[in-house]
Amino acid sequence: MAPRLERFVSPGKGNGVRATAGIKRGELVYSAEPLAGCVSNKVARDVCHHCFTRRETLLRCSQCKMARYCNSTCQKQAWSGHKRECKCLQSLRPRIPTDSVRLAARLIFAMLSPSKSSSEDLYSLEEHESHLSSMSEQKKQGLSQLASMLELYLQQGVPDHAQEMTSALPPSCREPLSLIAKVTCNCFTISDGELQEIGVGLYPSLSLLNHDCRPNCVMVFEGTKLQLRAVQDINPEEELTISYIETLSLTEDRQRQLEDQYHFTCHCQNCDSQDKDRLMLSGEKSTWRLLKEALPRLEALKAESNWQALLESWSHLLSTVGGEVPDENLYKLKMTDMALDASIHLGNWEDAVGYGEKTLPVYRQYYPDPHPAHGVQLMRVGKLQHYLEHIEDALDTFKEAYQIIKVTHGDDHPMTTELLMKMEECRAEMVQQDCYTQFNKTKVYSHAATVVL
Repeated sequence: MAPRLERFVSPGKGNGVRATAGIKRGELVYSAEPLAGCVSNKVARDVCHHCFTRRETLLRCSQCKMARYCNSTCQKQAWSGHKRECKCLQSLRPRIPTDSVRLAARLIFAMLSPSKSSSEDLYSLEEHESHLSSMSEQKKQGLSQLASMLELYLQQGVPDHAQEMTSALPPSCREPLSLIAKVTCNCFTISDGELQEIGVGLYPSLSLLNHDCRPNCVMVFEGTKLQLRAVQDINPEEELTISYIETLSLTEDRQRQLEDQYHFTCHCQNCDSQDKDRLMLSGEKSTWRLLKEALPRLEALKAESNWQALLESWSHLLSTVGGEVPDENLYKLKMTDMALDASIHLGNWEDAVGYGEKTLPVYRQYYPDPHPAHGVQLMRVGKLQHYLEHIEDALDTFKEAYQIIKVTHGDDHPMTTELLMKMEECRAEMVQQDCYTQFNKTKVYSHAATVVL
């Protein structure tokens, strides 16, 4: 870990990470490339499997037919990590293993690298928790099926090296079930600039970070590089925390997700006080309950990219009960966000900016600290305002986004660079508009003088 950080035993939590010196809000605390990572199956056709960049046109691996790359440079640089995986993928074609199976296999391949086998991260992998002893039998059965697929994937793809690969692992990881359990419990979702999932990766040292529903650090990605930044001032000997899940949900739902996925009960201040729950459930229950019941149906339409049907359903709900439910209500906020997505996909820009602007005051209430989700939402709305030539509004929105993004992403991140460029574009267009307005005024005065004369 970095010199300003140390591992310690956090009371009631187990291993954790704390500061050895003061850390200021916005500071880059730690950055790392994954020990192993892979592009998610659902975006495998749209994202380069080396640099994790989204592109409309990608080169496809001629052998496995799955891996895709920006160009021949990315393909060559990826080959050392892809060559074993390529054989495994060929052996199962047309079937494609799950993300967790592919990640576990890539982890094994990484362990065979002499340059990595002595690193601190690989040593810490031995200590990662599998939580098998606290899992339900149903979950164990599901993981057992994944473990069987991992064995099949490795045996069929590289049968001559299966034993060698297994022996390269630390003793506690050699059992496929244990390895799969460790991977699923400790991996991180890799996201793009819009916070959309593009892959999964294992960052062993960062797995030591404990959860808090109002954390003092956030993680953002640049390609596959994970950057950990402080969003609050952190004192010496204070524990560093992140949120394992999306915190914009009710206490009961957050705790259920944490128990199901990470096998602990959260007792952070937000959970114990439940202080945001009343705001999230604002309005009459008899009205917002209808939105809650309709939410899964709209989420299914979004998953199918059935944007027109989603908007029609939302419009019907809005005309029926939506107007009686405050914008702060969690279910209305989620539906308004989906209506924003649908309007963007359908090119309904005026509707999109209207939905986006409705969400901004609510985001300010739910994200008191700088948060990537708040910053990205502001950028989306600012871009819509800019496109519709609401230049002054766009500049104000971009300025607000910058105050967040510079903390969560840092000055050198591409998101920050893009935001600064957008602000400059707005300023230049405002100057141009002022010049045009002044020119027109001058013409009017000149014409009026001519008429008088």
